[in-house]
Amino acid sequence: MAVLLLALPFLTGPAQAAPKPSVKQLKKELAALQKDSDRLITDYYNSRIARERADKAAKAARDKLAEAQEAYDRNSEELRAMAMAQYIGGGYSSLTLLVSGSDQGGADPSDVLGRMALTQHLINQQDARLSGYAQVRDDRQRAEDEAAARAEELDRTVGELEERKDKAEKQIEKIRDKIDQLYTAPGIRRPDGTWVPQLPEGSDHITPRMRLVKQLIQERFEVPYGIGCYRVIQDGGEHPLGRACDFMLSRGGAMPTGEELKRGDEIAAWVVKNAKRLGIMYVIYRQRIWHVRTGAWRTMSDRGGTTANHYDHPHVSVY
Repeated sequence: MAVLLLALPFLTGPAQAAPKPSVKQLKKELAALQKDSDRLITDYYNSRIARERADKAAKAARDKLAEAQEAYDRNSEELRAMAMAQYIGGGYSSLTLLVSGSDQGGADPSDVLGRMALTQHLINQQDARLSGYAQVRDDRQRAEDEAAARAEELDRTVGELEERKDKAEKQIEKIRDKIDQLYTAPGIRRPDGTWVPQLPEGSDHITPRMRLVKQLIQERFEVPYGIGCYRVIQDGGEHPLGRACDFMLSRGGAMPTGEELKRGDEIAAWVVKNAKRLGIMYVIYRQRIWHVRTGAWRTMSDRGGTTANHYDHPHVSVY
């Protein structure tokens, strides 16, 4: 029994922690979430288009009613004017004229019948117009009711899609952060937090440390206007050493769009957030520089152009 009791602590020891997910597993989960997010965005825009169509249908119904109302008012006025003129000009009814005939000095019965027929024709015509107006009015009401119900439903759908899209995007961001954290800059780190320099290698002539940062930025943000890394510069810097890359937001020195400037802000923020782990030395963007030693942004002097002042690209340098 004593032996059994001594063995129990080993049998009931703490459970081992679950292994961390691999980059492959996280990327697979990220791809699935991205696909779901894209579908949500598609549904969102389709719902917006459907709501616009419902609004357009309601407006067309209102316009049609306005036209019918205008015709109704015009014809009603004509009918009132005709009735008033007959009342004032005739002085007696058509029925009296028919009964008394021409012996009493009345009008010719054929003239009276003609006037009656004309009056009845106008009345019939007016009745038809009134009926047409009523149909248009009823159609308009139905269209308005349908559009209102549709708009309410679409507003609810769009709201739900917005919430789901936001949740998906936040989850995507968390997974991307997890993927980033699985990478650490290659090389040796000194006790003071700086890194031992590396030699450039490969056909792109950049260091392994710079290559990792470049890869992670490409995967996370996409850089459609190109990335420039190694190049010979007369006044030195990290580019000739393979320790710097420029992530372009426009072409030909043009000022980037607001959307691209925002992308540059996001890249710079990501670099700052991961600086110590990835061996970042400094980042320059929008005439400002952030250095890992100070951990703060400061304004740089004007170098005289969009590219020279780094408005069209974040510049990232590693140790």
